[in-house]
Amino acid sequence: MSLTHFDEKGQARMVDVTGKPVTERIAITEGIVKMKPETLKMILNREIAKGDVFQVARLAGIMAAKMTPHLIPLCHPLPITSVEIDFEPDEENSQVKIKTTVKTTSQTGVEMEAMVATSLAALTVYDMCKAVDKEMIIGDIKLVYKAGGKSGEFVRV
Repeated sequence: MSLTHFDEKGQARMVDVTGKPVTERIAITEGIVKMKPETLKMILNREIAKGDVFQVARLAGIMAAKMTPHLIPLCHPLPITSVEIDFEPDEENSQVKIKTTVKTTSQTGVEMEAMVATSLAALTVYDMCKAVDKEMIIGDIKLVYKAGGKSGEFVRV
C-alpha cells in the first residue's frame, strides 16, 4: 500500500477520483472528553452558563463536517447527505463519548468529515465548560467503522 496523496516525484496532490464509481459511503468515529464529576453533572443538569452543551457541540460538529475540505488541504468537497452526532455520558468514568456518523453517496469516503466533526464537537464541549473545568482531556478520537468504496468495510475490533 502506498501513500496516495503524493505523486511519483514526492509532491503533494489531490487524489484523482474521476474514474471511481459513485457508491454509498459511511464513516463512524468516536472520541472522549474526560472531566471532573461535577462538570459532567452540570452538563447533564443543564447548569452550564453558556447553554445546552450537547446541542451547541452537535451543531459545531455538523458545521465542521461540512467544512472539512476547507480545513484539510487535500480533502475533496463532498455532498454530505447525513451527519449524526450523539453524546453518551458515562458518570462512572466521568466522561462523555462522542459518536459521529457521516454519510454520502460519492466517489470517495467521509472518514475525515466524521473525524473533524468528532474533534470539533469535543473542542466545543471543552469551550462550553472551560470556565468550571480547565482540566478536561480530549482523546481517543478514532475511526470505528467505514463502509463503501473499493477498500470495503472496516470495523475496529
